[in-house]
Amino acid sequence: MFAAERRQLILEMVRANGAVSLRELARVVQTSEVTVRRDVRALEAEGLLDRRHGGAVLPGGFTRESGFPQKSHLATAEKTAIADLAASFVEEGEAVVVGAGTTTQELARRLARVPGLTVVTNSLLVAQALAHANRVEVVMTGGTLRGSNYALVGSGAEQSLQGLRVSRAFLSGSGLTAERGLSTSNMLSASVDRALVQAAAEVVVLADHTKLGTDTMFQTVPTDVITRLVTDEPPAHDDRAATELQALADQGVHISVAGPGAGSGPAAGVPGEPVPARRRDVPPLPGQRRSLPLGPGRPEAPGQGGPPGAQLRSAVSLDQPPTARVADLRRR
Repeated sequence: MFAAERRQLILEMVRANGAVSLRELARVVQTSEVTVRRDVRALEAEGLLDRRHGGAVLPGGFTRESGFPQKSHLATAEKTAIADLAASFVEEGEAVVVGAGTTTQELARRLARVPGLTVVTNSLLVAQALAHANRVEVVMTGGTLRGSNYALVGSGAEQSLQGLRVSRAFLSGSGLTAERGLSTSNMLSASVDRALVQAAAEVVVLADHTKLGTDTMFQTVPTDVITRLVTDEPPAHDDRAATELQALADQGVHISVAGPGAGSGPAAGVPGEPVPARRRDVPPLPGQRRSLPLGPGRPEAPGQGGPPGAQLRSAVSLDQPPTARVADLRRR
């Protein structure tokens, strides 16, 4: 296939789907990702599309949000690894909130195996993934259905979260930078995500490497509010993503990088067995701290894996004083 034919096909795929990964483009045009990346650069120079880490999107991506069908085909292997690792931080009997998104939907499928769990969500897809989990209680917010991502948004959703207190919030978004934190392209989604954050003692962001360094219109979670980032290993050529990871760590975000084969242990359906160390942590600079609420158990010790944070056994009202102590997670 000639370069002009390849680029035309690439352009048609991006126009049809809104966003397409380099891996998928290479598969369709039957060439290497290196060649596809060169084609995408050329098309971007002509203003026909925008590059993103690991893929290409329609121009004007700062304001445009891809729908669920498009997002579900981006970085699928990476999202699976992230969900596997994120699920290992959840313990039996906890109460958590889970926001909308394709990565959080993958997480929900794994949380279905955690007994005694209470999940508060505004996502129909998250609720659907947990619908047949006999040992998990699902609490949905009110609100207006936003069809593009199957999420409940608006004042109804925000009001239903008032007075709620849980141990952790698991959120995704459209972009993540050290300067601005997590962001999304939709104002209503951003507002609900902020309400979810207010209900949680810890904030865990799930973002694959394609979102690192990407900034979108509406900030949802400032960097100084993010407790932990769970992501995947950026490709060797992706210097920007690696730089962004270190910048986030330097600001005190505890970063866990999912590796291949993650996903066994308590949250993966093997009760009583410890989660294997299949992650890489990026430590913050000396002096940088991130306060993590503690539950009845002890904090995560330096050099040990395992989920830190509050072990709230049920959702409680915000007007009740928290009983959890606070400790600082220092550089390992």
